[in-house]
Amino acid sequence: MAQADLLVNLLKSATNNDQQTFRKLAEELIQEERSKGHRILADRLAKSLLPDASQVSRNISAKSDNGRLKDLIYEVNPERALSSLVLPEIILTQVKDFVEEQHRAELLHSHNLFARNRILLAGPPGNGKTTLAESLACELMYPLFVIRYETLVGSYLGETSNRLKQVLDYVRTQRCVLFFDEFETLAKERGDTHETGEIKRVVSSLLLQMDELPDYVVVVAASNHPELLDRAVWRRFQLRIELPIPTREQLTHFIESIGQRSQTNFGYAPETLAKILLGSNFSEAEEFCLGVVRRAVLDRKTDDAKQITKLKLDHWKTRLIPVLPSEPNKMGGE
Repeated sequence: MAQADLLVNLLKSATNNDQQTFRKLAEELIQEERSKGHRILADRLAKSLLPDASQVSRNISAKSDNGRLKDLIYEVNPERALSSLVLPEIILTQVKDFVEEQHRAELLHSHNLFARNRILLAGPPGNGKTTLAESLACELMYPLFVIRYETLVGSYLGETSNRLKQVLDYVRTQRCVLFFDEFETLAKERGDTHETGEIKRVVSSLLLQMDELPDYVVVVAASNHPELLDRAVWRRFQLRIELPIPTREQLTHFIESIGQRSQTNFGYAPETLAKILLGSNFSEAEEFCLGVVRRAVLDRKTDDAKQITKLKLDHWKTRLIPVLPSEPNKMGGE
């Protein structure tokens, strides 16, 4: 579409309050500017599509009388680009395919197809499940809504299902990413004899409501214990990804990127630190590196923090280590 026509249609959709068409045309304009090499303008346009946090709060507050939505979900402003993550190539390819389907959903619709919109992330804590959900929202340029279990889960019969319905009714009014962390809290196996009938009703309600969501509402669920999830839940997720413990190569790249961002010279080669920290997850490696950075900033030794890094490594060797299960969790294929 010629840019003049694109701009005219963009204004028409805004005037008619057609949010879906407006976003589609805006995304086309951004892609066009990016293809011309106008990256700064494209980034500014993309950022302008992100909802204003205060406006989102007002929107949610306006609906508080119908279910206190502001107490059931909160918004995270996604800032982590997918390119900033250290992911295995096979996972990165799957996520990029998923993003492309969302961006080109109209083409799929014209062929009676729908974009995939449900992803299940699993793996040990600290390996990047929450960060990947944020990066996915950033890549899609969608707002990210996170479920608040402390207020969603009620003590009375039917209360949790009703609140869940209020949340899903709200999110389907817009393009967004809805994130369920610790998904096993809501979607436990219904065949478990230790679970109450209420939990089983919640799972059944959740499955029915997920099936009714339009494909522009992206659901990302994360679980540290996927073996606890109901078997019918697995079928609802078109993309299932296990995030493993990082390899030495991945840790090397990760540590190097932290040093560059913080402008701190650790005094050790990233490969050496990766070898020492091998077996740690990304969260642990990041906390170690940031511990060095904080001390280096305070001591004004960011240009050469070798002694600080050595001291932190000594502390690292004496850290308290949690007792882990003897057998790791395994997931099925996509």
